[in-house]
Amino acid sequence: MSSIRPTADTGGGAGAPRVSAASVQRSVTVLALVALAALIPLLGPSVALRGTGEAAAPGAGGIALLRAVLFAAVGVPAGELFVAHLARRVPGAPREDAPRSWAPAAAAAGCVAALGLASVVATGNLVPRSVSDMDIGGLYQSRDGALALLEVNAFVVAGLCALSRRPATQVWPLAAVAVAEALRAHPVTELSPLVGSGLTLVHVICAALWTGGLLYVLRTLMRWRHTAPAEGAALLGLYARVAAVLLAAITATGVCSTLRRMPPGTVLEQLTTTAYGRTLVAKVLLVVVVAVLALWARHRLRRAADPLTAHSPARAEVVVLGLVVTVSAVLTAVPVPIRW
Repeated sequence: MSSIRPTADTGGGAGAPRVSAASVQRSVTVLALVALAALIPLLGPSVALRGTGEAAAPGAGGIALLRAVLFAAVGVPAGELFVAHLARRVPGAPREDAPRSWAPAAAAAGCVAALGLASVVATGNLVPRSVSDMDIGGLYQSRDGALALLEVNAFVVAGLCALSRRPATQVWPLAAVAVAEALRAHPVTELSPLVGSGLTLVHVICAALWTGGLLYVLRTLMRWRHTAPAEGAALLGLYARVAAVLLAAITATGVCSTLRRMPPGTVLEQLTTTAYGRTLVAKVLLVVVVAVLALWARHRLRRAADPLTAHSPARAEVVVLGLVVTVSAVLTAVPVPIRW
């Protein structure tokens, strides 16, 4: 058995493992991206509301951050299940050599975020100062409270499913969270709420599969880069074909939802004069960047001598998709535009 060589530049004693500069750089980059992703929902509502004359909801930044975590907690395991299904369709793909699942950690984070959002609902949509401010029993008596409790329980079940011998059963509690979010976004007082909920449900599911799927594809490519590079390229190509359909569905449902909340005659004005419109513009611009990166990755996949060079634009794509998730969370925390 070979021993680990000590290195003089690490400052450790004999037998200290080498820490490469590339590893340190990757860690710093990841921490910077996480910090940026946290700042967007925290500061986004106040920036979007500036000069609009609209009132900010109490704790809008914190609520947006919790909802961003909740969205990510749905996308990560959904993407893993989705890509695992695609990998089974790749001939010769190593079945047992898969990246470690992040689903249990995602379920734990989602449960914490759902509990935070439920505490806000239990306080009458205010930020709770203490436990005594919350009416826990009242959660069972309101629609929003019941949906908040459903999300908490769904993440608990999803975590247990992820740790079980049949992790594919996570699909049901994750679907329950998506349904709860779709219903929450469209109260019964809205015009045709079921239509809006249906559009939001399709939008959330497609976005979760697109974002979480690309993340897991990239993790799989890193895992297979030496043992099965051709199969990794085939998996990325298969994902790219499905992602094109997901993007079309996201675009269609997004446009329909926008026109339901901002009638055609007022769209242009509300895009610049309301916080919802400004946030929506930011989201659309990021999605355009994602689409360009996706096309670039697909071009490399088809034309480059080494198809795995598509990994670079795909990696940038998943970073921008993470920003899209955080901006989407801000969209849920700013006031809904008034139909004129």
